[in-house]
Amino acid sequence: MHEQDGKLATSLLKIGSVATGLLLWHVLAVFVINDTTLLVSPAVVVRTAYDMLFVTGELYPHLFASSWIFFYGFILAIVAGVPLGFVMALSPVVRDYVNPWMATLYTTPRIAFAPVLLLWFGIGVVSKMVMVAMAVSFTVFLSTLAGLDRVDRRAIDLMRSFGAGRLNILWRLRLPTALPLLLAGMRVSTVRSVIVAIITEMLGAYGGLGWVIYQAVLQIDFVQVWSAIFVASAASLSFFGLIGFLERKILFWK
Repeated sequence: MHEQDGKLATSLLKIGSVATGLLLWHVLAVFVINDTTLLVSPAVVVRTAYDMLFVTGELYPHLFASSWIFFYGFILAIVAGVPLGFVMALSPVVRDYVNPWMATLYTTPRIAFAPVLLLWFGIGVVSKMVMVAMAVSFTVFLSTLAGLDRVDRRAIDLMRSFGAGRLNILWRLRLPTALPLLLAGMRVSTVRSVIVAIITEMLGAYGGLGWVIYQAVLQIDFVQVWSAIFVASAASLSFFGLIGFLERKILFWK
C-alpha cells in the first residue's frame, strides 16, 4: 500500500512539475515578453505543431526523414561501438594499440567533420547518418567498455577455477554485468543522435526538422521554429522512452 502511495505521489509530482513549467512559460511569453520573435506561448506551439502534422501534413514528411536519419545513425553507432568495446575489453594488446586513436577522435568535436562528410557523401541522408553514428558511437563504445571492465576479477578467477572458458565467462558473467551500463549509454545516446541529426540538417539538407527550423528562421517565422523544435523534442522523448522500456524488459532481474 505504501509503495503504491509512493508511486502515485511521484507521478503527481512529475505532472505538477511539467504543468508548472508550462504555466510559467505561458505567462512569461504572453504577459511579460509578449513578442513572438523572442518567445512563443506553449499553447500556440502545440496548436501549430498539431496543425502542421495532422491538418496540413506539411511537417510529417520532415519528421519521417529526420526519424530515419537518427534511427539508422543510432543503429550504425551500436554496430560500430559495441563490438569495438568488446574487443578492447577482451584484448589488452588491441586496447593499447587503439587507445591513442580513440582518445584523439573522442576529444575532437565530431560536428567539425560535418562539412567533410557532406563533401564525401553529398547533401543526402547518408552523410547525416554517418555524422550521427560518429557522434553517438563513442558513448556506446565507452559504456560497453566500462561495463565489461566493472566485472569483479575474483568472480572471473572463480569461474576459471571451475573450467569456464573465455566465451563462457563473457556470456554468463561479463555480458550480464555490462548490460546496465551499456543500455544506459544507449539511452543517453538517443538524445544525442536526435541533436546531431537536427544540426546536420541545418548545415545542408533537402528536408528534415532541422531544415524546417533553418528555413523558418530565414523567413522570421518563429512560431514555426518553436513548433518544429517541439516536434523534434517529442520524437526524441519517444525514442528515449522506447529504449528505457526495452532496458526494463531486458534487465528483468533489476
